[in-house]
Amino acid sequence: MLDIKWIRENPAALDAALEKRGAEPQAERLVALDEARRQHVGTVQALQERRNAASKEIGRAMAAKDQAAADALKAEVAKLKDELQAGEARERELYEELKHALSVLPNIPHDDVPVGVDEADNVEVRLVGEKPDLGFEALEHFELGEALGMMDFERAAKMSGARFTILSGPLARLERALGQFMLDLHTGEHGYREVNPPLLVNDAAAYGTDKLPKFGDDLFRTTDGRWLIPTAEVPLTYMAAGEIIPEEELPRRYTAQTACFRSEAGSAGRDTRGMLRQHQFSKVELVSITTPETSLEEHERMTAGAEAVLKRLGLHFRTVVLCTGDMGFGARKTYDIEVWLPGQKAYREISSCSVCGDFQARRMNARCRKAGDKATRYVHTLNGSGVAVGRALIAVMETYQNADGSITVPEALRPYMGGLSKIEKAG
Repeated sequence: MLDIKWIRENPAALDAALEKRGAEPQAERLVALDEARRQHVGTVQALQERRNAASKEIGRAMAAKDQAAADALKAEVAKLKDELQAGEARERELYEELKHALSVLPNIPHDDVPVGVDEADNVEVRLVGEKPDLGFEALEHFELGEALGMMDFERAAKMSGARFTILSGPLARLERALGQFMLDLHTGEHGYREVNPPLLVNDAAAYGTDKLPKFGDDLFRTTDGRWLIPTAEVPLTYMAAGEIIPEEELPRRYTAQTACFRSEAGSAGRDTRGMLRQHQFSKVELVSITTPETSLEEHERMTAGAEAVLKRLGLHFRTVVLCTGDMGFGARKTYDIEVWLPGQKAYREISSCSVCGDFQARRMNARCRKAGDKATRYVHTLNGSGVAVGRALIAVMETYQNADGSITVPEALRPYMGGLSKIEKAG
């Protein structure tokens, strides 16, 4: 959420930033909403002051035995009470109207983010490794998995519908191995603290991490009003909600492997085959809570940590900085890491690392304070995939496939596979 004070003082800057994102100007409307709210607050305060003064005057009239004046003042106080109740109700309405208008406003891009319309305008910043030369026509992951008898979409559809998968045997273990490998890397070498968070969150957590109200249709909601998390970013980031964190304790770095749930609203017809776009998938998430001065440096560090996963697995990938038109709602700058899939003959996103500035911190009132200072300020938050486990499985399957349909297990994963070096069809 953006600061309305900043918007009042920088209306042209807001509209210029929105134009970069392909959005309509909003400053004039927001300033008008805020002005109406502020004027009404002044009216309510004046009513409160008059009520307090009239109440004191009643006492003085009673002491002077002026019953007529006292009765008139009592009538005025009763009227003021009704006007105050109505005024306070209207004040809440104006506050909620402004809050909603701000809550659907995207974040301001950093100055170095390339201006563009869509993914075609993203800018490559790194290319790591080379496309593997398999020496034969590569199969896609679902062709490999079904031929091995370890990836079952038909049975999953019977029990859950489309966009679900059942993994079994060594392929299920390979997915588990990938998650364990990532967590060990991020906790052992990159300084993240492992967390096992709830998979269900309330409105406050979803709102505080900018998933509500804009992305409600993309989430699954339970019958008791809670939300299945779309990513562990939500509970990990919300751990800082309402806190004033000593700055010497920052950065706080968290990682978690969780199931993630997305309705994939608006994605009909996209990636309908295989595991690329699922309603339920596993992901290792990275979250950092930092000071404003260190957030950009932390962004580079987080991205390097996600890239390290793919390097250890021997996967070819590229890293791109997203343009303003392709960047996520809450981000100020985003790096996407795109892994090469030989079966698809295409790069596909496997990690997205974003710095959000104080956008989420304002929504969830997460602040920090230097030792000895009275003043507080909002923290900066960052989140990224470290990486999507299901997509890493796809990349490993397609990159390490053999002509006979078997899959070589990368060296980095063999300790998690009981030493197994190859996955092949049983019997």
